[in-house]
Amino acid sequence: MRKLLAATLGILSAVGGFVDIGDLVAAGQAGARFGMAHTWVLLLGVVAICAYAEMAGRIAAVTGRAVFDLIRERLGARMALLNLVASYLVTVITLAAELGGVALALRLATGVPYLLWVPVAGIAVWLVLWRMRFPVMERVFGLAGLALVVFAVALFWLPTDWAALGRSAVAPEDSGHGWGAYWFVAVALFASTVSPYEVFFFSSGGVEERWSTADLADNRFGVLVGFPIGGFLALSLIATAAVVLRPAGLSVDSLDQVAHPVVLAFGAAGLAVAALAFFAVTFGAALETGLAAAYAAAQYFGWQWGKRVSPHEAARFHTVLLVSVLLAVLLLLTTVDPVTLTEYMLVMSAVALPLTYLPILVVANDRTYLGDRVNSRILNLLGAVLLLVILAASIVAVPLAIGTRMGQ
Repeated sequence: MRKLLAATLGILSAVGGFVDIGDLVAAGQAGARFGMAHTWVLLLGVVAICAYAEMAGRIAAVTGRAVFDLIRERLGARMALLNLVASYLVTVITLAAELGGVALALRLATGVPYLLWVPVAGIAVWLVLWRMRFPVMERVFGLAGLALVVFAVALFWLPTDWAALGRSAVAPEDSGHGWGAYWFVAVALFASTVSPYEVFFFSSGGVEERWSTADLADNRFGVLVGFPIGGFLALSLIATAAVVLRPAGLSVDSLDQVAHPVVLAFGAAGLAVAALAFFAVTFGAALETGLAAAYAAAQYFGWQWGKRVSPHEAARFHTVLLVSVLLAVLLLLTTVDPVTLTEYMLVMSAVALPLTYLPILVVANDRTYLGDRVNSRILNLLGAVLLLVILAASIVAVPLAIGTRMGQ
């Protein structure tokens, strides 16, 4: 019974932790501007994150070592350094965007200007990372993130033309915004689904929780169930925006617009639940990105690392963690708009994707580390096809951003 409970909580944590500020913004923009035309992108992203998260989890369980640790050993210091610089930069900017999301969620709930909440959010993230145990941290914010189900409920509560929604999913149109904008949103949505920090955090978290080969089945089950259900919640965000925002000609430039369909359906109660969901998913993602930044640096340089390890024993790891949070807070205090920052972060994430996912595919096929637990032929074929998609997204991200003026 205890094992079943642990597996269930792991699945629920994966569900609640799937959506972050990037998904909120990208899904809202996709639905508001193009209806359900990007459904295929979300589905492709879910398949990609499931495939590569399973590889990263298997690597951690079999070797007892995190992915970035093995990347440096397998690919060499120079290649790993390029990976470290790119991933750390993107991760810190993502951390700033997530903290901005926390501040916006608190403004949505209280009416207090979001900039006043930024340092509070940074301090709160640091305190949780310092004091809260790893499994508790995952489950509290992961389960609270399940409040996003209110968007799926709102979809059934609102007067929804299901036939029209279905048609917009299977017959994409540029909706008057242009095909350039359509593909820019597609790349942003895909990047939000397979953000680089996710697999670094996932594999390092597996080491923190001491996964072994006995946990492989539970890990695979959690990935293959949790992430798709999380994808369903993201799809609900797209659908509610398509039903409410698109007909009204509204765009998404704040979390208020993302929450509008739920407020329309359930009033003040809907706003409260949406604010809770936004807070939970962005705060949880801020915890993950902060840890991912510190994990990558510590694993590259061979330092002692881990949330379970005290600051005295892993001083450099905890210092990088604190510095990363401070940098993110300082970036937000420049008054950069969190939603705009999120859009730029998604472009940067798309560019950096191959540096994250190619090494995972390489290590997952190395018998020196995994023995007979290397990828199957089918998983290799899937991984290779997905890597081509990731490479294509990386190549076109910047030209699309420039050519469409960030999707305008």
